[in-house]
Amino acid sequence: MYTAEQKRFRPRPLAELEAEVQSILAQGLPVYRVFLADGDAMTLSFRRLNDIMDMLNHYLPHRPRVSAYCLPRNLNNKTAEELSILRKKGLSLLYVGCESGDDELLSLINKGETYDSSLAALEKMAEAGIKRSVMVLNGLGGPHLSQQHALNTAQLMNAAQPEYLSSLVVEFPNGEARFAAPFNGRWRKLNRQELFTEMELLLANLSLRNTIFRSDHASNYLVLKGVLGKDKEALLNTVRTAMTQPGRIPLREEWQRGL
Repeated sequence: MYTAEQKRFRPRPLAELEAEVQSILAQGLPVYRVFLADGDAMTLSFRRLNDIMDMLNHYLPHRPRVSAYCLPRNLNNKTAEELSILRKKGLSLLYVGCESGDDELLSLINKGETYDSSLAALEKMAEAGIKRSVMVLNGLGGPHLSQQHALNTAQLMNAAQPEYLSSLVVEFPNGEARFAAPFNGRWRKLNRQELFTEMELLLANLSLRNTIFRSDHASNYLVLKGVLGKDKEALLNTVRTAMTQPGRIPLREEWQRGL
């Protein structure tokens, strides 16, 4: 996201954030939720995050839900105890882009994470009482790595048992050449049938107790919603129907995907 052609990353000063909150409240707008935008706020130190939460609690004593994005590695310098302090001050949900649980694929896409680093971070969040909304990417490994991507991602989710799990479809509106280069000609975009096959394999191998599952982002052809595990068979039946009975299940057209 932060490239020379677009914008540079910088932490915003606390005074700037405070002025923004004051401006919103001066308009009489109700505040029900706060998102620490617009990059990964958890890259900040515990001290800075703690100051932000104290500022929010000063101006918003009703304690709205506070959430943020979080790369797993950005918790390396934060203890579970520190995260628990932030949780008590209102930081209750983190959106974690795990993308995959497959180490080979994570290395190829230069994610900077591994199965183990992702699991460690997700477990640290759980220990602190922070809810986790994990995002994975359907089609990320192309046809060559599709099976191991699905199986190892399911294994990671089974180990972590996140509160929320979302599956999005990988897309490259500006072209896929740079992404595909490390795969040495072994990557291509999956077609809809292949995406459904990968999704079926993922769902079949998920053993989640009470995870809210969503595959309803604009990138998805097939919309899926349910709770895993009680809705697992129903979700699998929907995917299998889409695979074997074209037209029976409504799918998003390309123009509807908003990409």
